[in-house]
Amino acid sequence: MAKIIRAQRARKPTVRSSPKKSAKKPVAKPPARAAKRSLKAQKPWTPAEVREAFERFRKANPEPKGELEHLNPYTLLVAVVLSAQATDAGVNKATRALFAVADTPQKMLALGEEELRDYIRTIGLYRTKARNVIALSEKLISDFAGQVPRTRAEIESLPGAGRKTANVVLNMAYGEHTLAVDTHVFRVANRTGLAPGKTPLEVELGLEKVIPAEFMLHAHHWLILHGRYTCLARKPRCEVCLINDLCRWPEKTV
Repeated sequence: MAKIIRAQRARKPTVRSSPKKSAKKPVAKPPARAAKRSLKAQKPWTPAEVREAFERFRKANPEPKGELEHLNPYTLLVAVVLSAQATDAGVNKATRALFAVADTPQKMLALGEEELRDYIRTIGLYRTKARNVIALSEKLISDFAGQVPRTRAEIESLPGAGRKTANVVLNMAYGEHTLAVDTHVFRVANRTGLAPGKTPLEVELGLEKVIPAEFMLHAHHWLILHGRYTCLARKPRCEVCLINDLCRWPEKTV
């Protein structure tokens, strides 16, 4: 009998529980966001709209001024070089005392790099900037008779000076119709759709194409001030914007 029971147990198929297949959960897709229209896909500003915008800027501020304090083309050049990755207010605080003792390349060299660092140490990257200011002062004396040159290429050849620096100096010191594209101008041009571009140079060339010549002398100041005080990066003040009815930004609050 025991043999029969053992034989039956032997014949009984072993039921193995098959591993449960883990049910594939659907991958959660990110919540659908309202597709933002590309500024380039938007309707470009008409010449009449561009003129209207700059007419309003001019009426509100007929003679806009740059906020970097300076005494002459040389101190303007130095101030712009120092302003890279720094605020105008911070640069002004440092240069008031500096320019009182060194307002020419010759005086800056006499001051020396070490003492120059003491004047500008509150400015970001002050060591590198001090080195550049001394080097550009030497080059101005050796190559340009101590004078700030009047062409973009020559200014760009100076240590620490790029295209934006050259455009600011040419515009503010020599009255050239150049347009410096800083972070504020770049934001305003793209956000409003006035001159969309992926790079500062692309924006600069785009603005030059659309802005009428009569506004070019002050154009970059109007745009900088607009970006600095109205078309803010995080919370643009659309409710007080002079050009909110012309602006193409799909997220404007008015």
